[in-house]
Parts: sequence; C-alpha cells; structure tokens
Amino acid sequence: MAVPARTCGASWPGPVRTARPWPGRGPRPFPDPRGPASGPARPLLLLLPPLLLLPLLTAPGASAYSFPQQHTMQYWARRLEQEIDGVMRIFGGVQQLREIYKDNRNLFEVQENEPQKLVEKVAGDIESLLDRKVQALKRLADAAENFQKSHRWQDNIKEEDIMYYDAKADAELDDPEGEDVERGSKTSTLRLDFMEDPNFKNKVNYSYTAVQIPTDIYKGSTVILNELNWTEALENVFIENRRQDPTLLWQVFGSATGVTRYYPATPWRAPKKIDLYDVRRRPWYIQGASSPKDMVIIVDVSGSVSGLTLKLMKTSVCEMLDTLSDDDYVNVASFNEKAQPVSCFTHLVQANVRNKKVFKEAVQGMVAKGTTGYKAGFEYAFDQLQNSNITRANCNKMIMMFTDGGEDRVQDVFEKYNWPNRTVRVFTFSVGQHNYDVTPLQWMACTNKGYYFEIPSIGAIRINTQEYLDVLGRPMVLAGKEAKQVQWTNVYEDALGLGLVVTGTLPVFNLTQDGPGEKKNQLILGVMGIDVALNDIKRLTPNYTLGANGYVFAIDLNGYVLLHPNLKPQTTNFREPVTLDFLDAELEDENKEEIRRSMIDGNKGHKQIRTLVKSLDERYIDEVIRNYTWVPIRSTNYSLGLVLPPYSTFYLQANLSDQILQVKYFEFLLPSSFESEGHVFIAPREYCKDLNASDNNTEFLKNFIELMEKVTPDSKQCNNFLLHNLILDTGITQQLVERVWRDQDLNTYSLLAVFAATDGGITRVFPNKAAEDWTENPEPFNASFYRRSLDNHGYVFKPPHQDSLLRPLELENDTVGVLVSTAVELSLGRRTLRPAVVGVKLDLEAWAEKFKVLASNRTHQDQPQKCGPSSHCEMDCEVNNEDLLCVLIDDGGFLVLSNQNHQWDQVGRFFSEVDANLMLALYNNSFYTRKESYDYQAACAPQPPGNLGAAPRGVFVPTIADFLNLAWWTSAAAWSLFQQLLYGLIYHSWFQADPAEAEGSPETRESSCVMKQTQYYFGSVNASYNAIIDCGNCSRLFHAQRLTNTNLLFVVAEKPLCSQCEAGRLLQKETHSDGPEQCELVQRPRYRRGPHICFDYNATEDTSDCGRGASFPPSLGVLVSLQLMLLLGLPPRPQPQVHSFASSRRL
Repeated sequence: MAVPARTCGASWPGPVRTARPWPGRGPRPFPDPRGPASGPARPLLLLLPPLLLLPLLTAPGASAYSFPQQHTMQYWARRLEQEIDGVMRIFGGVQQLREIYKDNRNLFEVQENEPQKLVEKVAGDIESLLDRKVQALKRLADAAENFQKSHRWQDNIKEEDIMYYDAKADAELDDPEGEDVERGSKTSTLRLDFMEDPNFKNKVNYSYTAVQIPTDIYKGSTVILNELNWTEALENVFIENRRQDPTLLWQVFGSATGVTRYYPATPWRAPKKIDLYDVRRRPWYIQGASSPKDMVIIVDVSGSVSGLTLKLMKTSVCEMLDTLSDDDYVNVASFNEKAQPVSCFTHLVQANVRNKKVFKEAVQGMVAKGTTGYKAGFEYAFDQLQNSNITRANCNKMIMMFTDGGEDRVQDVFEKYNWPNRTVRVFTFSVGQHNYDVTPLQWMACTNKGYYFEIPSIGAIRINTQEYLDVLGRPMVLAGKEAKQVQWTNVYEDALGLGLVVTGTLPVFNLTQDGPGEKKNQLILGVMGIDVALNDIKRLTPNYTLGANGYVFAIDLNGYVLLHPNLKPQTTNFREPVTLDFLDAELEDENKEEIRRSMIDGNKGHKQIRTLVKSLDERYIDEVIRNYTWVPIRSTNYSLGLVLPPYSTFYLQANLSDQILQVKYFEFLLPSSFESEGHVFIAPREYCKDLNASDNNTEFLKNFIELMEKVTPDSKQCNNFLLHNLILDTGITQQLVERVWRDQDLNTYSLLAVFAATDGGITRVFPNKAAEDWTENPEPFNASFYRRSLDNHGYVFKPPHQDSLLRPLELENDTVGVLVSTAVELSLGRRTLRPAVVGVKLDLEAWAEKFKVLASNRTHQDQPQKCGPSSHCEMDCEVNNEDLLCVLIDDGGFLVLSNQNHQWDQVGRFFSEVDANLMLALYNNSFYTRKESYDYQAACAPQPPGNLGAAPRGVFVPTIADFLNLAWWTSAAAWSLFQQLLYGLIYHSWFQADPAEAEGSPETRESSCVMKQTQYYFGSVNASYNAIIDCGNCSRLFHAQRLTNTNLLFVVAEKPLCSQCEAGRLLQKETHSDGPEQCELVQRPRYRRGPHICFDYNATEDTSDCGRGASFPPSLGVLVSLQLMLLLGLPPRPQPQVHSFASSRRL
C-alpha cells in the first residue's frame, strides 16, 4: 500500500486523536513469523562480517517508496529474533553451564525449602529472642515498683546530694552561647570514660546509667531530685540483666516526670539547635502508658479569641496530635455558634502520620468569629464518639476542649450524652491570658472524669498537652497485675543512633498507699522499655537459601511491616514511628489484601498468587508467581510471612570435602588468574566473623584472600555454607570460561563482554578488561539484571540507565553496552532450580548498525536495495532512515536500539522523551500498561524558608495601628503579649524554634516525603499490529511487534513531519507528590486490629484530682530582676521551670 501524500495543515478541531487502527482493521494476531523450526539459528553476522562498514544509501525520492508491508516487517522481526538467539546460544553458554553442573553433580546437594517448616522455625526463633527481653523487662518493672515503694520522700533534698551522669552535660558545657552556667556549676554530674561498642554503634560505659532531663524541666526541683534518688537503684538491675543476656541493647526507664534513665551510659546526641526530646512523647512511652484512645478535639473560634490566643490554640492542637499513635483515632472540629470539622474528615480517623498532617495543616486555617457556643461543640463531639459505623479504637473515649473561657456549663448536654456512666472523659484547656471565671471549665472536667489545664503561654503547651496521659493511666494502675502486659511497638528510629528498632514496653505503677485510710495510689510512675534492633531480628531469618527473589517479612496489627526487604526509609524522624503498610511495601492487589487480613487476625495460611513486582531499580514491572506462607509469632502482636518463587523451592548446597579441589578452585579467585579466566567479583557477604567489610570490591576480595590464607572454609568462625558455595561457583564459572568463552572472538560478534553470576555470590566477567566498565552490583541478589532474569523467560535486555536530567551517553571507546541476560534452569530429577544467570554485553554502536541491516530488504551479502525513479519499493530501516524510524524498546518503555544515529546517545531513556507521539500511541493501543504507586519512604531536599526576617514563629506580632491605639494597650491582647514575653524569658521557650527546626538545620537536612512512581510494562497485545496515528491533516503509520523470547518490542514508524503530532507526553520519572487523597482514603480504611487489652474504666478510680488551674509563678524577685534586665538590655539568666501538674506527682 503506497503512502499517501502528507501535508502539515491545520489540525482538526477537538482533541487530538491518536492510534487509530489501520483503516478497516482492528488488532489482528498473526501466525508465528518464525515458521516451522529448522534447527538452531545462525547469527546473521557470520554471513556478513563487513556489513558495519557499508555506506548508507539515501532514498532517491519519497514517491518511489511505500511503507513496509506487514509480512515484510514480520520477516525483519524473525531475523532479529534469530540473530539474538544465535549469539546467546554461542556465547551465553546456557546449555554448556547446565552440562557443567551435571558433570560436577558429586560436589553439591540439592536442598529443599519447606515453607511451613521454615516460617514456623523463624517465628519460634523470634519469639524466643523477644521472650528473653520480656523477662528482663519484668525484672526491671518489679524492681522499679519496689524501689519507689520503699523510697522516703525528701522535701529538703538538694542537687549536690545526688550523684548521677547527666547525659547532656558534655554538650551543655560546650555550648557556645553560655547556657551551661546553671548546669555546669553543679558538682553532682559524674564524668565518665567511654569505649566504642559496635553493637550500640556508640561509645558506652557499662558501669553506669545515664540520665536525660528535658530542656524545659528544671532538674533542681524537688520532684526531679527525688526521682533521681530512687531510680538510681535501677542501675544494678540493668547491669544484672546484661550479665544474664549479653545481647540486650538499650534498657530504659521513662518516668512520668520526664526523667529518662537508660543503660549503658552514653553521651546524649544533642541536636544542632534546641533539644526538644521528652520521653513522654516517644511512641513507645505513649503506647505503654495508656490504652488506645478515641479523641475528639474541639476548639473555640469565637470572636473573643484574640490573635495570640488563637495561635496558642493552634499550636496546642498540633502538640496534642503528637501525643497520639497509630492505635488511636481522632477528629478535630472548631466551634462558635455551630461546630464543624476543621478538615475534610467527617468522622474519627486513625491518628497516623498522614492523617495528622492533614489536621495540622487544616488547623492553621481556623479563623475567630461569632459567639461562643459550648453546646454546639460538645454535641458534635459526643455524636462523633457515638458513631459505631466506623473503625475506631473502642477504648478510652475523650473530648479535649480548648477555649479562652466562658460561663456556660452545658450540663444538659452531659446529662443527655454522658451521665450517669461517664464513659467519655472531658479535658478542658483554658488558653491565653484573660480575666474570665474558669470555674465552669473546671466543673466540666471534674464532673466528667477529666482534668482542667491552663495554657497561659507557649512555654506551657508541651507540658500541659501531654499530662492527660496520667489520667488515662489510672485504670491501668488500679487493674494491677492484669494490666502488666508487655506490648511491642511499631518500628521507629532510635534517638541514640541504634537505627531502626522495636521496643518492648511495660508500665510501672505506684504501689504506695495514700494517707491513713490506706487508699491505693493510682499514678503511673512511667514505662520501662527494652530495645530490639531490626538487624538482630533479621539475623534469625534465612538469607541466601531463599534465592534472590525470596524473602521473609513480618507485620503488626496495623498492617505495618516490621521486616521487609522494601523497608528502607531514606530519612527518619525520631519523633515519629516508621509506618510502612504491607500494601505499600508491595504492589497492592486483592490477594495481598486477603493475606494481610489473615495475618492481622493471627491465622496461619498458604497461598500461591500471580502478582506484580517492581524491579530492584524501580524501572520495571514483572508479572510473577509467588508462594506466600504465614504464621503468627506467639506472645507478640506480630505475624511472620515467607515469600518464595516456585523456582526457589530448591537450592544448591556445596559439599567440597576434597581439600585439594578447594585449593584448586580458590586459585581462580586470585587476581593473577583474571587475565586468562576473566575478572571475578565476589558478593560482599559475611563469610567469616573476622572478615573486614569494604565497599570497594577489589579491596574486599583482597581482605577475603588474606583471611582465607589463615583459616579454612570449614573453620568454625566462618559460614561454611556461604564459603563452600562461593568456592564451588568459582570453579564452575571457570569451567564455563574454559569450555565456551576463551576460544571465541567477541569482536567478531560485536560483544564487549560475556558474564555469569551465581547464587553462590560469584560474578565472572570476561575478558578481564571488561571489568573496568562493569557497573552492576557485585552482590547478584542486589543486581536488577539478575533478579529480573530469574523472573522472566528468555532474554532480558537492559540498556544503560539514563536520567532525563543528565547529559546523553558519551559513545567513546566503544564502552557503552547493552546487557542481555537469561537464567540457567537446571533440572535434576524432578527438582528444578535456577542457580545462575548468564549473558552478554552488546557493543551499542555496532549493534545499532547491525540492527539497521537486519531490518532491511537486503538479503545476506547483497548490497542495499536500490530503487530507481520509475520503480516501486518498500522502505526499510537502513536505506530510508531519513523517512523511517525503527527502534527496539524494552518492556519498561526504554529505548534499546534505533536506526537513527542521533538517537544512539539517548539509549536507556524512556521512549516518550525520544518520541512522545509514538510512545503515546503504543500505550493507547495496549502495547503498554501503566502502573502508578507511591513511595512513602523517599527523602526530599528541604524547601527554602519562607519567613526570613520574620519575628519568632508562634508569637503574635501587633501592627503599627495596634501600637498607636490606646485601647489596644489596655486590652487582653496587649497584656497577653507582655505576659508572653515574661513567660518566654523565664521559661526560655519564647525564642525556641519549632520542633522541625530544633532537631536539625533545615538548610542541610533532607526530609521525608512522598514520591509518585510510574512504571510501564507490556500489556495484553502479544502479536503484530499496524496502526495509523491521526493528527488531523498530519498522520503517521506505524507497526509494532513483540520479539519472541525477549523483553523487546520492535517498532517501525514513519518519522513525524508535523509539530501537531507532538500531542501528549507520558511521564515515567519519579515525581514529588502529596500522595493519594487522604479524604478519600479514610472512607475505605484498610483492615486493622487494635491491641487485645483495654483499660479505660475502674470502679474504684478517684476522680477528685481534676486540676486546680494554679501554676507556680516565679518569685517577685525574679520578675523585678527581669524588668531591670530588660531596661538595661542585659541577657536574662535561665531560671528554674515548673509546671502545675508537678504538685500531684509527689512520689
């Protein structure tokens, strides 16, 4: 069919149409273009050695040529398939490697992975590990309760009476701003020596504990000194625990007063700015100190709320949200005459990181107006808590009201919704400086089993938004031993540098009796915790027997992963847990939802599924078969799963008992053998305890050889399985060199290298000089080509990775190549496995020229077809490359080869960046399918600060008009600002930065963010297909066909003549995102279960202590001295800080 003349006129009105099928036809399957089998294919280049040097012919005239017929392009595809297959048969050595394995059958055994037995064993090992920590926890909690019970309170205790190691002392002594005056002058701080300990990744002292006290707590107060006094006795228990279990890591007691005592002692990791660490806000403390919560926060936004007070309320709500964990549910509403949610959430939602972020952003938009209507606010809150049609915690129920004051007690609301059972606790917060009567707020809290707090300034927010946890802890304390149950946390970042950990927690209760009536104390003393590093749990899982694509994972009751190969947060914030859902760690589908639900419910199970997986480099999607097996880990909230591909059911275990053979094979690891046998990269595994690790593989190999000269592969300090398999694979790959590679001329076939990689950890690259340009990971299990080859049949092409933001490839010295690899499938009896991957590295330029010849009308050694002015010919990819575009694209949509010389430096780029119009047509015609997902573990560069030159954040700044207005100076706002200044100077908090700033410099730290990932993979079309891309008066014909036994798509298309055809561009690169719409996600929450225990009620609870609203003011002398300092311009000296709730914590 001749090509009609094309013009570049105006496009048709309406949207651009793409990928219209060939006139009169839809997609049609075609018979196998290869025809009947006729023996092994021979590479075409054998017949055409000089083809690469032939000159190209220019088409004499477009009218003499027509677009290639369908059968012609099928013929080209068949030639390409045969050429690839021929080269791989000769150089890949798949069949020869199979024979080598069979010839050495006596040197290895075939072992079986039995999923059920494996997963049960690992679950049992993890249970035993955690149980040892539980026993240590119980000893600590019991000892703490006894020590505190026998302790005698001292009213006159002084700082010099207590000797302890202040973990922050060293950092404070070095403080360039001189803030160490008050602290450094005391003699109670011990000075210790430390030694480096790799288990803690830190310098430690095993003879002492360390103490950390929050910055905003005065360490010289009577409460704190008594706390330090009785907790000192814990030191001996910590030491004894370690003696019984040397694997113990941090042992920590977090006190309800804010004191943290931990063992072993180590200096505190002080941040670059203000240290805002408070143990009571750590995820493990919150989880251990109270049962799950259903919380509704209501905020008074009536017109009486001044600018500063409203700001204090917004900050208070954000701080309150930070006291919630993923086991809790929350909603936030504002009220005046009416109540309404501040965000798009219309009901209680899980207090996870992303939902809390939505609340925090929405709270900033609150505006004060109207009149106060407590009734509207409380009715809304009670309606929220009574909604039983949603997922929620179903334990502690509470309302937190922030207001500047009011007279209405709304008793009728409480009578209707909460009395007489009082199942909902009410906490009231009087915010700002005002002259309102606070009696109604106190009454609301006291008659509803809650507590009343005052927040006069920003310095009081952190303390008073977390003290409610003590009230929630009362039923736990009164429940006694029933509530003494160990809970295990989500994964989070250890504040002392241990990395990702989980913590076992156990509450510590006050066992003292109050008064002559022997009334039981109902205060929680704190929470005891013991850390377990994730790496210690990973060591209990099988590593290399599961193959490159097998793995173990574990999840908790929220569906968050405890273990998973994809749990790799790029940056961590120790203030928040690392919460990666199992369905976000993998590509979500219905089968995985069922598996996740079953695991959360604590069931056993096994299921084989067909699913999608991302490649290691996250550029490709493969459809694979996986076997999932799972069991619960007893005595914990975790469930363990095992994932195995069918080909990993069996694995090889070397049996090199012949020491002479060991030595012979070992010699092929020596660099002196590389010139003749090819370069060997060894996987950087932990073969022996004394082996020094190195990121440089040459150095690692040197360290390995030096160690092997001192020990044998059977040494007890070495992993015999890893060593024997490594040495066996060294010998087997050397035999491949000897039988196949050494006698072949790679240049004749335009190959830069041949290679083989094995499960045993060997990657052999031949010839030796090719190793200089080898960029693949030396650990085969971490190499994308290796893992993809195991999951795909046939030949997997991998072009060099190119980022669209980087410069194009530089084609110099013929070093740029395209990897082609395939798995070696070995059948031994009825057992099938894939122990190795082999492949070649194509010379990009030479194969691009060869590609033109194979997709041309010349046959064998004929000259390129010539077409005179009067004759009629079909275009081909060689002669007509000015009019015809011919490309090979891989299954991810990345360019592999092109007949266009100017596109050679774009090989490896997503094809939409090369020809957006054609890629869009391929996608619209189902040659490609798109998969979008979100990466919740990404790290992004910090955004430039937008408030340079502004006043300190969190402070109300009056306008010039305010200063000129006499009425303003007599208003509550002016007095509030003045009080804010005084409180800030006294409590040293007015000038503190926000938490995000205080924990590190935003100019240098990356922050966690969400990235949207898009991958493409082959769609449903699996045959030859012709189509026309219609762009109005400008159209393009194209033909596309999958190449059999490869991951390639062969595309032939007319080159575009008109700009109108550049209609759309598919995007593949990762982009910054806010993630899926949270308002929609909460309407279909993922399945979860809360903790099995709940303590929210006890009939004997004494609710008379419900807040007095009186804080301890600084002395008159302090205020006078501050005024003088302000007048004289002198910097204020830090003063002791106290808070209202401390009075109830006499121990």
